[in-house]
Amino acid sequence: MTDTKAAKVVVACTLAQLVVGPITLRDLRRRDAAQVRGPKLLWRLWAGSNLFGAATYWAVGRR
Repeated sequence: MTDTKAAKVVVACTLAQLVVGPITLRDLRRRDAAQVRGPKLLWRLWAGSNLFGAATYWAVGRR
């Protein structure tokens, strides 16, 4: 992969995290603890820090 292509991938992932992260954290804040699999604090830390964590929350963490 060339340097320019790698830079574009990094920028795209960063922009995606800047959009998906706050949406995920807002959903966690509004959702009752009974509607979340596992501790909400753990999901906040993991889902707010990277795209894989956010995707996992949307796929697995919500009841």
